[in-house]
Amino acid sequence: MRSDLQEELSIFKETVVRFIENEVAPNYETWENAKQIPKEFYIKMGEEGLLCCDIPEADGGFGVSVDFNMLVVEEIAKAGYFSLACNLIVHSDIAAHYVLNLGTEAQKQKYLPGMISGECIGAICMTEPGVGSDLQGMKSTATKTATGWSLSGSKTFITNGQNASLYIVAAKTNLTVPGSKGTSLFLVDGDKAGFQRGQNLDKMGQAAADTSELFFDNVELTEDDLLGELDRGFLGLMHELPRERLACACIGTAHAEGALELALEYIKERQAFGAPLAKLQDIRQKIAEMATQVELHRVMMEHYKELLIDKKLSTEKASMAKYSACEMEGKVIDMALQMFGGYGYMKEYPISRFYVDARVQRIYGGTSEIMKEIIGKGVIGKV
Repeated sequence: MRSDLQEELSIFKETVVRFIENEVAPNYETWENAKQIPKEFYIKMGEEGLLCCDIPEADGGFGVSVDFNMLVVEEIAKAGYFSLACNLIVHSDIAAHYVLNLGTEAQKQKYLPGMISGECIGAICMTEPGVGSDLQGMKSTATKTATGWSLSGSKTFITNGQNASLYIVAAKTNLTVPGSKGTSLFLVDGDKAGFQRGQNLDKMGQAAADTSELFFDNVELTEDDLLGELDRGFLGLMHELPRERLACACIGTAHAEGALELALEYIKERQAFGAPLAKLQDIRQKIAEMATQVELHRVMMEHYKELLIDKKLSTEKASMAKYSACEMEGKVIDMALQMFGGYGYMKEYPISRFYVDARVQRIYGGTSEIMKEIIGKGVIGKV
C-alpha cells in the first residue's frame, strides 16, 4: 500500500474510532433491544462522511478507494458492533454499487446523493422463502404492462428490510428460459403501492440488524425502474457478488481480531492456580494459533482489496476469502469465548455477543458449502 494512502487511512481511522466511541458505544445496547438502528443514525454517519466513501466524485461521493469503505465496517466489527457493520455493508458496499455500476445517469442522480447522506437507505432483495442460495430458483416475477412492469412475489432475510427506502429486487421477467437468462433487477421505492414490509425477524444474533420479510403484490413499476439490462440481472448479481463476499470476509477478519484482543486482555488479568491464565502453556498455544490465523487472513484481505480495486478479484478468489475468513472467524471467537470459561456465556461479557453474531457469517452471502462448490469447480476447471 502506498505510504500516502496509509497516512490518509490512519487519519481517517482516528475519525472512525472516535465516532464509534462517541456515537455507537453509548447507544448500541438500546438498538439491540429495539432490534433496529434508528434511521436518523444513518444521517449522522453521512454527515461524518462514513457512508459510501468510494462512490466517485462525479456521482456525489468522495472518490476514495475501497479501503476507506472497508475501514469503517472493519473498525465497527472489531469493536463488536456487528449488526451495524452488516447493515452498512448492504447499504454502502452492495446496494449503492448496484446503482453505481448498473444504473442510468438519471437513476444515479436520483438515489446516490441520498445514499451518501444517509437519507436513503438501501437493501438488496434476492433470497426467497424455500429457495436460499439457489438464486435461479426464485419465484418472484415482473410481468410486462402497458406502462412498465407489475412485480409480485416475496423475499426473506433482507438486511435493512425495515429501514430501507430503496429496494433492489431480483425477479424473473422471462419464464421460458432458465433463471440465469431471464432474471432482471428493479429499483423499488419503499412507499410504492402494493409493497409491504413483513415482520422484523427475531434472530439468534445481530439483533439490531433489521432483517425482514418483504411482500410485493402487483407493485406497478415504470421502465425507468429497471436496473441494468432486461433479462440480464443474474449477470449483474454475479458481477457484484465478489465485492459483497470480500466485504463479509473483511468484517469476519476484523471480528476475529476484536475477539483476540478481548481474550488477550482477559487472560492477562484472570488468575488461575495462583497465576494469570496467560502463564499456562495451553493458553499460550491457543493464542498462538488464533493470532496466526488472524494475521494470515489480514494479509489475504489487504491483497484481495487491491485485486478488487484493480478489477481482478475473481468469483473464485472472493469465494475463497469469504469461506476461509468466516470459518476462521467462528473458530477464533469460539476459542476466545472458551478462555473466559463460564463468564464467556454471560451476556454482560462482550465475547458472548461476538459468538452469536458471528454464526450467520457462514450462511448469508453464500453458505460455506456453496463457496466450496464455487472454489472446487474453479480449481478443477483449470486442470
